[in-house]
Amino acid sequence: MRLTSMAVGERPTVIVNATSCLEVSTSVYPYTTWKVSWYHNAFENTAAAASGIDSALNALRRKGKIDKDFAIIAVGGDGGTYDIGLQALSGMAERGHKVLYVCYDNEAYMNTGIQRSGATPLGAWTSTSYAGSAQAGKREGWRKDMVAIMAAHGSPYVAQSTVGHWRDYISKVQKALGADGPTFIAVLAPCWRGWRFKSEDAVEIAKLAVETSFWPLYEVDHGRWQFSGPQREPKPIEEFLKPQGRFAHFFRPGGEQLVETWREQVALKYKQLQARVEASKEIAIY
Repeated sequence: MRLTSMAVGERPTVIVNATSCLEVSTSVYPYTTWKVSWYHNAFENTAAAASGIDSALNALRRKGKIDKDFAIIAVGGDGGTYDIGLQALSGMAERGHKVLYVCYDNEAYMNTGIQRSGATPLGAWTSTSYAGSAQAGKREGWRKDMVAIMAAHGSPYVAQSTVGHWRDYISKVQKALGADGPTFIAVLAPCWRGWRFKSEDAVEIAKLAVETSFWPLYEVDHGRWQFSGPQREPKPIEEFLKPQGRFAHFFRPGGEQLVETWREQVALKYKQLQARVEASKEIAIY
């Protein structure tokens, strides 16, 4: 969020914050660390509240009561975005509200006990998808592709970044705020507590997610899919998996198939993304 504030600069800003790790760490009622207008909302209605603020500001402009251009930024974790808040987020995008929604994705409900979410990848240990004799971590499927879902809404700008790529993220926030309509950025935010690694390794884990092609850096700018960084030969997926305790069972006897499934899925998803990038090269940005 400090990087987000840097990207916004001096522009008047309204932050709408879902219940989340960010909310509890920046506000202990009745105090808050925020220096801009800040609203705490429930998991499910953050995008709806941001939509209402956009409508209210438009009404005030029509009446000549304000003339400032506000940045409205809704913020939520993956639980409040991929799952509980998806309906409100979809409605916000469909109606065309000028709101930037930032999802910091740590791939589980970290604030409430490390339960699995729609963003949890296949096989990951969480407190509701144990790895043991009965099951090998999350078994319901790969993970929800939230960026593609928001692109399918026709949003003028959606993107994917990480906390380990600060220039990339700041650039994408500025592009999103410059677009005329609803925008969305998913930011991979490794959680040492839930992912089971040393806290000082968070940025390195985020970089490995990109370098192994698990979390490519890309954007969809007015319908045009494009990578936002140079494409290199990916590192083995094991380099991303091994440092994380949530995947420890992948490297025990019997876990070989999980590693192989990951290797296949990451390669497949990356090829699908490459195909979208190639197919949209001739699209005129609208």
